[in-house]
Amino acid sequence: MWFSFWRSRDRFSLDELRFLIDQLMKVQLVNEVNKDFVIEALRSIAELITYGDQHDPTYFELFMEKQVMGEFVRILKISRIQVISLQLLQTMSIMIQNLKCEHSIYYMFSNEHVNYLISYQFDFRNEELLSYYISFLRAISGKLNKDTISLLFKTQDDEVVSFPLYVEAIRFAFHEESMIRTAVRALTLNVYHVGDDAVNNFVSKVPHTDYFVNLVKFFRDQCIHLNQVVSNASKNTSIESTSPVLSSVDEIEDNLYYFSDVVSAGIPDVGRIIMDNVLKLLVVPIILPSLRIGSLNEHGLGAVTSLYLLCCILRILKIKDLANIVATALLCSPPTFSENSEAKLNGNMLDQGSSDAQNHESCRDEHSSEANYERSQASVISSSSSQNYRPSSILVHDCHNAYLAPREALLSFISSGNDVQVSGSLCVLATLLQTKELDELMVDALGILPQRKQHKKKLLQALVGEDSGEEQLFSSQSSGARNGICSDLDIYLQRLKDYTGVSSGGLDVGVSPRMHRFQVLDALVSLFCRSNVSAETLWDGGWLLRQLLPYSEAEFNCNHLRLLKESFRHCTNCVLEETAGTWSDHLVAVICDEWRKCKRAIEASSPRKDPKLMLLSSYKAPSEEFSLSVFLRLPEHASTESSFVAGERMCETVKVFVLLHHLHIFSLGRVLPDQPPVLTSEEIAENSRGRKAGVNASGMKPNTEINLVDALPCRIAFERGKERHFFFLAVSFGNPGWLVLAEEFPMKPRHGVVRVVAPLAGCNPRIDDKHQRWLHLRIRPSSFSLADAAAKGHGKVKSKHLVDGRWTLAFRDEDSCKRALDMILEETKLQSQQVQRSLQPLLEFDRNLKPASDSFDGGGTGTTS
Repeated sequence: MWFSFWRSRDRFSLDELRFLIDQLMKVQLVNEVNKDFVIEALRSIAELITYGDQHDPTYFELFMEKQVMGEFVRILKISRIQVISLQLLQTMSIMIQNLKCEHSIYYMFSNEHVNYLISYQFDFRNEELLSYYISFLRAISGKLNKDTISLLFKTQDDEVVSFPLYVEAIRFAFHEESMIRTAVRALTLNVYHVGDDAVNNFVSKVPHTDYFVNLVKFFRDQCIHLNQVVSNASKNTSIESTSPVLSSVDEIEDNLYYFSDVVSAGIPDVGRIIMDNVLKLLVVPIILPSLRIGSLNEHGLGAVTSLYLLCCILRILKIKDLANIVATALLCSPPTFSENSEAKLNGNMLDQGSSDAQNHESCRDEHSSEANYERSQASVISSSSSQNYRPSSILVHDCHNAYLAPREALLSFISSGNDVQVSGSLCVLATLLQTKELDELMVDALGILPQRKQHKKKLLQALVGEDSGEEQLFSSQSSGARNGICSDLDIYLQRLKDYTGVSSGGLDVGVSPRMHRFQVLDALVSLFCRSNVSAETLWDGGWLLRQLLPYSEAEFNCNHLRLLKESFRHCTNCVLEETAGTWSDHLVAVICDEWRKCKRAIEASSPRKDPKLMLLSSYKAPSEEFSLSVFLRLPEHASTESSFVAGERMCETVKVFVLLHHLHIFSLGRVLPDQPPVLTSEEIAENSRGRKAGVNASGMKPNTEINLVDALPCRIAFERGKERHFFFLAVSFGNPGWLVLAEEFPMKPRHGVVRVVAPLAGCNPRIDDKHQRWLHLRIRPSSFSLADAAAKGHGKVKSKHLVDGRWTLAFRDEDSCKRALDMILEETKLQSQQVQRSLQPLLEFDRNLKPASDSFDGGGTGTTS
């Protein structure tokens, strides 16, 4: 029989299929002798059935006539060789996946043979066998519809009592191999999205609801693992440490998207089960307490990880009740949120403010109350430019309450947290603001309802006649709005108590939307006055403020305006220092570029940052490189710092200055211009060295002919033992400036050709202490790549930037060396003054807009010599 199998035949023929089936039916026992034949027969039958499905229906008719499905089951029963099980599962998967005819699929599922194969006790210790089995199940699920799914389950009294495909699949839902977990999830989604009512009832009843509970528990464990990965990465500042963080983040987001897909299937009970367990097992007991507790809770979840998870849950898992209950929980301070009686933040002690809530509530309603409020905060404004200008009371709450609401913790992070905590808190507020499932009244209760929506709401209330129109439009908060908020909040408080175990009467909730709006505005103004937060994070705060107050300064009080003005003046002085800095020749161009970027960023419809970036930032070692806190003490080390560090500092300074400039315009109720008000025309004096040397608008380039007026002869060795003779000249021409080494024409005295050019700015000239004829110069790169700085700041790639060079020029005598030094200093001063003139309209913006009696002293418009 075995020799006849190998005789020459047409492989893709009906006779070949009949022959294979006949030979397979003759097999009574599968052993080592005939296993190869059985494997080849199974494989060939799959090929022929697939071929016949596309070309000739008689192939499948023969398949049904011979009852081959029964033969497959018989072969499995008489075989104890795993390779046969592998091939049989592969054969079934190939056939099911490739059959296009609905009649064929219906036949395949219409008997119990498929369910028998699904329920068969394979030896899953063989990982390859498990992979084939899962592929087999997934292939079946890909053919499910309302007609075929009924062939795979059994019913009793119109209820599903057995559904092997689903039950066997979810056994492997939490397998250690991610590919298997993914396949099981794809299968379950195929089942849910069929929309069969009987199946929906089956999966949403005990014990099958345990699958959804275990899913949330598995997700909770992944969240705890993510926190551990982030914590470990924070101890390792290498770029490679981000890889496990990103991998864990991908798993977290994949889980949430799976939850979202399950909920979107429209099975009401399943959506409720997922929401209940996400709140009960993760959000209420772990995430929210982690924002406020000083020591980590038993699950070890950190504040930054909690902020990220809160953002992701709200962004991805779009369930209306979930969003509103989370918002309600942010307003509450239940005892179950914390075991610690201290009002202590995770990583930061909350500064208990001395201002009373009622004072803050009425500071906009009565002029005298506002004046008292401002006087209570005026003492914190320091005359020192290195201080943070911020209100002494950022959060207004009951200081006798031992438990902080998570919302207050977010605002405290913004006011006093580190850069990552600020970024994470802003991301949470931005996410809440953009969560469409969140009721507008809840957004208002959180204090983040945009001003345009507030006006719209009041106008609608006035039109329907809840109060008089004038009272509605001009009152700080209508009774209708207050009643609406309280009514909705009561509903969600009742829901929240199911997850906290505390009666609604025991939940401490303070809801005053107007006060909460002032708290948010206070926190944001405080943020813009801080000097230890990165510009990127400040831009995120600028976006949020622009969303809340899109039109004018209506919500700013005098104290806010003064604080913003002080911060703007402080940053203006920093920009003035950069006009004499290492990259002064690029300052105007960088300001124009960052101006456009900042305008796009704060006027965008959504935040620029992905929430995962807060986790990538948290692994970085503490650094002052990207904050304003070192602006005033770095210049004294300017001679030793690299030009790349100076460039990063300059870019950071400009970003903060541009943002504060935009906020300053915004606070005055003005429209942001597309371009900054800078002077582009350059008036070069005829007696300047640039004119005398013959420099034109195209600049100084190698091989350019110049006049060697004021040039000094010198020697320099670019290679060891090879000195070259040049004429040295320092020249500025508007904002640019150059150090020039030129060779004199032999036949044309005092004229020469440029051979080497370097930037004038940042050259840091210094006469050698031991050799008074030697002049040392630092030669920085001619251009600065902002992309390198940004990549380094976000930890994306290893920064590869040009390094500084050094020139040592040897002059004929000490007097020539001193003259060269004076020439450089003089041209550097002229260059700095020209940059200041170009920026003068920008730096004196406040003076130009405000009346003289209304503006502050011109501390922000001085110049440095």
